[in-house]
Amino acid sequence: MSNNKQSQQRLLTIAVIVIMVLLLINAFLLFNKVSQGKVIEEQKTELAETEKLKTELEKQYHDAQAELEAMKGTNEELNAIIDQQKLELKQQRDKVDRLLRDGKELNRARAELRNFKSQVEEYVARINQLTAENENLRAERDDLTAQTRNLSQNLDSASAINRQLSDEKQALTAEKQTLTEERGRLSDKVNLASVIKVNSLEITPLKERSSGKDVKKKYAKNVEKLKICFQATDNLITKAGTEQFYVRVLTPRGETMSAENTGGGKVFNRDTGEEMLYSFSKEVDYDNRATQVCHVWSPSLESFSQGKYTVEVYNKGHRAGTGQVVLK
Repeated sequence: MSNNKQSQQRLLTIAVIVIMVLLLINAFLLFNKVSQGKVIEEQKTELAETEKLKTELEKQYHDAQAELEAMKGTNEELNAIIDQQKLELKQQRDKVDRLLRDGKELNRARAELRNFKSQVEEYVARINQLTAENENLRAERDDLTAQTRNLSQNLDSASAINRQLSDEKQALTAEKQTLTEERGRLSDKVNLASVIKVNSLEITPLKERSSGKDVKKKYAKNVEKLKICFQATDNLITKAGTEQFYVRVLTPRGETMSAENTGGGKVFNRDTGEEMLYSFSKEVDYDNRATQVCHVWSPSLESFSQGKYTVEVYNKGHRAGTGQVVLK
């Protein structure tokens, strides 16, 4: 009798434990379901916000492209600047689009979208300013022409005519100088717009084995040469053909490694207005599309030291890209 009673108590204890375990499992499942529901709602909200931002981005982009296109006229130099600005807007649009595709970058995408709008306003204001300046110059030229014609018709004597013509010639010379300077400024802008930017710049330290095969090294004492690769990006402004890229290798002290027997020399730096040393140059057959460029460069007798080396790439006298590598 006592054994039966003990058995019943054990069964009752086990049943209570099982019921408590089941209640805990149900509570956990309920909590997990509620948490998943919150996550799903947050994801839905983020997705809706992303779609809204995408729609706003596309609208701003197409409106800006249409507005810039409508501002084109007969001035080829001004049209070239507008085309470059349209290209830069496309690059900015693509950047925001990539951020929107990455759900973790939603806040950054909002900030870039605001920057995109500001960039459009800045471009439109600059084009309007250049257009107004050109219109003013044209109006001044027309006014001077009309004055010249009226003065020539109303002069009573040859001496008066000569004096007036002399004055008019000086005015026209000054106007010509002004127009020449304006063309020079526009030409500089077009030249800058035609610079082929470079990205994905990679620097690989190498040492040549006795077999002639190059192997990658990380310690300065073992490095004999550098393999420098970069991508020349697409640029519809510049003319297709042979492009020259000048590469500078700067030591940790900021000095340019340059020697004539390893392809070095001097080139004019349009960013600073001074000549600069370069380590080597590379000719590239460029067809306006992104082009991969690689070159293995050795400093000859000069050895590498520990520290950070900087590589700068120049095109048309302007810096087009930069990269760094650290030798231990």
